[in-house]
Amino acid sequence: MKLDHLGEAVVSSAVFAGIGLVVFGLAFWIMNKLAPFPIKKEIEEDQNVALAVIMAGVIIGISLIISSAVGA
Repeated sequence: MKLDHLGEAVVSSAVFAGIGLVVFGLAFWIMNKLAPFPIKKEIEEDQNVALAVIMAGVIIGISLIISSAVGA
């Protein structure tokens, strides 16, 4: 890797990371709004493990989609 392109690579990586975090946050916010019940209460107070596993799967799926889109 040439050092003269290092600054450009760092800036573009930071921009793509920021865009990925914004898209991920927006997707998580939409999941919370579409749920007919409070997700935080279900997982923390009611100990709903099934909901936690489903949310983890959705989060991992969204993360994989974002990483593929940024890496392309």
